[in-house]
Amino acid sequence: MKAVIQRVSKASVTIEGLQVAIINSGVLVLLGIVNEDTQYDIKWLSNKIANLRIFSDHNGVMNESLLQTQGDAIVVSQFTLHANTKKGNRPSYIQAAKPDIAIPLYEAFVKQLETDLGKKVQTGEFGADMKVELLNDGPVTIIIDTKDK
Repeated sequence: MKAVIQRVSKASVTIEGLQVAIINSGVLVLLGIVNEDTQYDIKWLSNKIANLRIFSDHNGVMNESLLQTQGDAIVVSQFTLHANTKKGNRPSYIQAAKPDIAIPLYEAFVKQLETDLGKKVQTGEFGADMKVELLNDGPVTIIIDTKDK
């Protein structure tokens, strides 16, 4: 699994003109899944995101986690995170898991993050043409690949 975690002041997801997710302070997680991803990857990544110390403490130092700040989260599936651009100019997405594998893993990840945070996590819609809007706070953007643990 590959995740792009963006600390946000606000974020939203709109599908066909309908806003399906909206948060204020928290994280927007773009999640890419490959065939080799497992339940272990889900648990490891969810725990890492919940406890990643990327929020400012009372001294203005990034020393608090999403869990500590009780911030919100939106998770959006994004197969393009696994784009291979080594040959030519047209990215190959062959490494990205197909929907029959990716959807159950995506849903399991969202449930695990909800468990780790102790609150509802908002989402986009797998495979939909989504408009994702965010106000990156910092900016703080962290990329995590479970294959690079």
